[in-house]
Amino acid sequence: MSRRRRERFALNAEINVVSLIDVMMLLMVIFMITAPMMQGGVDIALPTAKARPLEAKRSLSVSVTRDGRIFVDETPLSLAEFEGSFRTLAEQKGSAGGVYLRADAGVPYGTVVRVLGVMRASGVGDVGLVAEPEATP
Repeated sequence: MSRRRRERFALNAEINVVSLIDVMMLLMVIFMITAPMMQGGVDIALPTAKARPLEAKRSLSVSVTRDGRIFVDETPLSLAEFEGSFRTLAEQKGSAGGVYLRADAGVPYGTVVRVLGVMRASGVGDVGLVAEPEATP
């Protein structure tokens, strides 16, 4: 009798992974939804131009908004603060790979030239102007 009971209730040594897969898929969906929201940055409407896409490399990014505010990465600065501290920021962040200048399409040309002049006077030789690629018909 004990032998029949053992055969009828044999141990199952397999792991049930269905619930683990469900949890993994749920987490994946949550991360897919929240990842675009977590990307910070300055909201700028970049001008369009016929340009090839830039290689994605981590370097210093300077942004100029429509109302003339300047951001180094995500730190807001006035023009006077930018002139005084850009050389130090460029040296700290290691801008040997260059600096990307992102300016809103509505920014006056003079503001962009002033910012570019400060960057060049600070010893940054490689400045990339960022633009959106034109839509092809």
